[in-house]
Formats: sequence, C-alpha cells, structure tokens
Amino acid sequence: MKSLDDRKVWLSGVRHLKKQDPKLRLLIEKVGRLEFDRDGDEGHFEFLVASIVYQQIAGNAARAILGRFKGLYNGNYPTPRQYLNTKKSALQSSGLSPQKISYIKDLSERIISKRLDLERLSEADDEKIIQELDEVRGIGRWTAEMFLMFSLRRVDVLPVDDLGVQKGIQKVYRLRKLPSKDRMEKFRAAWRPYCSIATLYLWRAVAPKKEGSDKN
Repeated sequence: MKSLDDRKVWLSGVRHLKKQDPKLRLLIEKVGRLEFDRDGDEGHFEFLVASIVYQQIAGNAARAILGRFKGLYNGNYPTPRQYLNTKKSALQSSGLSPQKISYIKDLSERIISKRLDLERLSEADDEKIIQELDEVRGIGRWTAEMFLMFSLRRVDVLPVDDLGVQKGIQKVYRLRKLPSKDRMEKFRAAWRPYCSIATLYLWRAVAPKKEGSDKN
C-alpha cells in the first residue's frame, strides 16, 4: 500500500498534481518542499487520544493539557488498560473535560474488548476505516481522515469539510466564496490518487511558510 513516507510516492504525487492542475503547480513551486515527519511516540491509539484532547481548544492550551495528561503516566501515553484504571479525579486534574474523559474511555473499552482492532483496521480501505472510527464517541469523519493521513500515511485523503482546505482552494483559485461540495468533488477527481499531498499544500497556502524550505 502506498505511503506518504515513501519519497518516490511523494515525488510521483507532486509530478501528477503539477501536471493535472496548473494552479496547484504554482502553489507547489511557491511553497517548495514540505517536511512531513511522523511524531516519534505516537501509535494509532496515541494519535486518537491526542486528537480527542485537541478538539475545540487552542493549540497551546491543548499541548499543556496533553503534557499534564501524559505526566500521569511518567511522560508517556497510557495503554487502554492503564487509562481505564486511572481515577477520574486524576484525569480531571490534568485539564480533561468530563466529556473528553468519556470519549477516551469509550475508545479504550472498544480496544480492550476487541470491538476495535486498530492494527487490523489499518489494513482496511479508507472508507471502512472512517466508518469504524466514526462509531467511537467523540471521533467523527474529520478526525478519522486525519488518522488516515497522519497515522496511517494514506496518500489519497481530501477532507472536504476541513475549513483550511476550503480556504486554501478559495485562495489558490481566487473564488469569491468557499468551494461547494460538488466543486470539491471535481478537485478530488482531478487530484486522485494523491489528494493527501494536495491537502498538505492547500493548508500551507493559508499558513505562514517555514524558513529554509527546499524546492522540489
């Protein structure tokens, strides 16, 4: 299965996108090479836990809460069993809301009961993964799509409901309004099978460019 970690796949995707879409080609050439490194200590469960922690709060606050949360486990992520054995009062002291505590509990219980097998699921197709993760409390389609891109490194993900992607398209294609779902699907058809790479560049279209980027 193709992976964003494979440099040959990445370069093939960049060539494909440049050929298929002149406006996207200009964006890619302007942004230059993207660094897309995997976080060292995040497995599939850890990624989903972090995603829940980060929901609906600012990045700095979320990082602080995640740091205190991991501090309960000597600076590491807990296993699902360790999490379920942690007192609710300790979890709340880290800054987790009761709602998010319940979300991570549901995720942990599904993994322990084997209703959710993340390693097995990682071999499934994208839509199957989205469907299964969507059944977990607190995890919707957008979080599942982020899991596909950042944890599984899938190459053909276009999160059509992501505001950053929509704003990136609006800027690059000089649209008066955010793109409609129908228009997003047309972009998806043109960019396949490398929508993830297009997504990463579109995010950069509306974010500051890092210093020292190399050219593709």
